[in-house]
Amino acid sequence: MDPCPFVRVLVGNLSLKIPGAARPAGAGVHPSTAPCYCKIRLNNLPYQTAVVPLVQPGSDNAPPQTVALAAAFHLSKADLDRIVGKSSIFSGDRSARLKVAIYTGRRGTTCGMSSGRLLGKLTLPLDLKGAGEKAAVFHNGWIPVGKSSKGGSASQIHLTVRADPDPRFVFEFDSDPECSPQVFQLQGNMRQPVFTCKFSCRNPSDRHLQSRSLQSEPSSSRNWLVSFGSDRERSGKERKGWSITVHDLSGSPVALASMVTPFVASPGTDRVSRSNPGAWLILRPGDATWQPWGRLEAWRERGGGAAADGLGYRFELLPETASAMCSGVSIAESTLSASKGGKFTIDLTSTQPLGRTFSPGCSPRGSGDFGYGLWPFSSYRGFVMSSTVDGEGKCSRPTVEVGVQHVTCAEDAAAFVALSAAIDLSMDACRLFSHKLRKELSHSDSMR
Repeated sequence: MDPCPFVRVLVGNLSLKIPGAARPAGAGVHPSTAPCYCKIRLNNLPYQTAVVPLVQPGSDNAPPQTVALAAAFHLSKADLDRIVGKSSIFSGDRSARLKVAIYTGRRGTTCGMSSGRLLGKLTLPLDLKGAGEKAAVFHNGWIPVGKSSKGGSASQIHLTVRADPDPRFVFEFDSDPECSPQVFQLQGNMRQPVFTCKFSCRNPSDRHLQSRSLQSEPSSSRNWLVSFGSDRERSGKERKGWSITVHDLSGSPVALASMVTPFVASPGTDRVSRSNPGAWLILRPGDATWQPWGRLEAWRERGGGAAADGLGYRFELLPETASAMCSGVSIAESTLSASKGGKFTIDLTSTQPLGRTFSPGCSPRGSGDFGYGLWPFSSYRGFVMSSTVDGEGKCSRPTVEVGVQHVTCAEDAAAFVALSAAIDLSMDACRLFSHKLRKELSHSDSMR
């Protein structure tokens, strides 16, 4: 099946010129030394905030040297239809609206009021019709913002705005991962089965996987599982032994997610802490054995004040020649709401300058050459994948999006599906130990 059309609207190359005669940004603070930031919004999508570097007003109008990405908006075909389709046919205006509000002063609020002072706003119309087939640059240059000072000129902001086609494969579980679901590929109104999943809980005293989907498990695979989990097998409050195997339609296993480090409550608490996270190993078949591909760590973040608890996570890719003691390269780390869930995302768009290429590459450390030929995972670039995650205690049917450039075979897609299952199951694994789990996750007497 063909991938689904998606479009990324990227905003970057931000710089700001403020005339010296402009008013101070705050008491005793001149705007030339005050921090500046902007809020960027595309139609009704949530706004994104970015720092705006200042340049000297007397400098020429050449494009700034700073070429970092400031905001990225991801639009599905349904999003595009709402923007340029029938929803706007009566108004006669099929353009999206990019709105940018520029502020001087520090971000945040004081006594419920915004700490920054609004310098000016601008709106750019974006004609996204056809953006799913061809990249387009809508603006690249300086724009006046705010009011002109007496005898002087207005402030100016430099920005680049462009849209890139970003087709993705979309997959959907037909039930919770722990219910051994089928996985469908979506394309428009079509749903085609592509994978089946087998969830299993192995006995805590048995280090061998008991999933019937694996008739035999090579010794090298067992070594990986044992070496990653041996230092944390302990009695007490813990959840361990979970695994989920992804099979293609012929029944062959094509990916595996295995809980290799138990999810253990920290001493004196009923929660998995950031300092002592549980972990999954994501494996792919290769050379008649399982090969490590990635490692996912998860823990329970304690909410501050009125904030709710969250699921913290970190995902790292492992080199093909990794040993049991080798650490990978972290490419995703964030927190999801434990009650509401959210979206697990691997997006490396921001790790490459906006103007370098229409298919941004990546380097986790943002080095000058952006890791071309140096970083062992340079093939992962731009948007990589995302997966929906429901809040704890809720039935979930994860939807997985994978950038088309990252899928060359069924095993590629299956690895991301297995990762999606692992992050979804982590919501249950990090559930407070004072709460009981669903019966599908509690086959062992030692599980809560």
